[in-house]
Amino acid sequence: MPCKVVLAAEVASNFTTEIKSEVSQKAEKPKLVGFLANDDPYAEKYAHSSSKHLAEAGLAFELRQVPREELETAIKEANQDDKVSGILVYYPVYGDKRDQDLQDLVDPTKDVEGLNVVYNGKLYNNDRFLDEDKTRKAILPCTPLAVVKVLDHIGVYDHSLPYGDHLRGKTIAVVNRSEVVGRPLAALLANDGAKVFSIDINDIQIFERASGASINSHVASKTDFKPEDVIPQCDVVITGVPTAAYKMPTKLLKPGVVAVNFASVRNFEPEVKEVASIYVPSVGKVTVSMLQRNLLRLFNYQH
Repeated sequence: MPCKVVLAAEVASNFTTEIKSEVSQKAEKPKLVGFLANDDPYAEKYAHSSSKHLAEAGLAFELRQVPREELETAIKEANQDDKVSGILVYYPVYGDKRDQDLQDLVDPTKDVEGLNVVYNGKLYNNDRFLDEDKTRKAILPCTPLAVVKVLDHIGVYDHSLPYGDHLRGKTIAVVNRSEVVGRPLAALLANDGAKVFSIDINDIQIFERASGASINSHVASKTDFKPEDVIPQCDVVITGVPTAAYKMPTKLLKPGVVAVNFASVRNFEPEVKEVASIYVPSVGKVTVSMLQRNLLRLFNYQH
């Protein structure tokens, strides 16, 4: 059976239509402020892309380029500004623990990325709500959520299974363990019942629900595995390595695999289409839709 190539625009279209419709009915438009404090060309590209797509949805966007030494003060000012509905910081800024400190500095009521310690705790404990009445959902990171929506769209999620088990029986590899995308993505997939091989430059960890555990519990364990040990086992392989030099060897892929790339460069070899049943070359437009949706959700919470 030939490989089906699924484009991000196809997945994003339904979300975009819903968001435009809701925004058009609001007298006041939600406003996102983006902070760019690095020289990463991909971050700058994403910033300008964000501006374009937010405007198309009727959402306001302001990009503020600041020296990283002044970023903390700038975030605090935006936290206090009632005209700012959401805050987005383009990472990495320092590329170390200081980035986590910046993430926690963003007011959770304005954190469109869902990276604040409040939302992190909710994600890793599989607690989807902010309140006891379950009227306000927690914010999830945009790119991990985009990958989940892509997998759902192409049928990887099995909704005939009970809630929390929609990925039961699936083995998935995530090649990236950044705190911003790879680790939260592995946790989300494990929370939904998958066995996840989280592959990093240093090691491979397994994220999965402990035997007999509730749906609110998954564990991460270290292994001595190498990619060639685990990739052939995987029903789904998700890559997010931010360098053009990295390529996932097609020879390791299981026939009929679902291959999804969320990196800004192509991580799969062209031959992937000869092995995969479904290939998703990028998720960028879905990420933007999740950004729009998170902003709109926070705006509604604020009002």
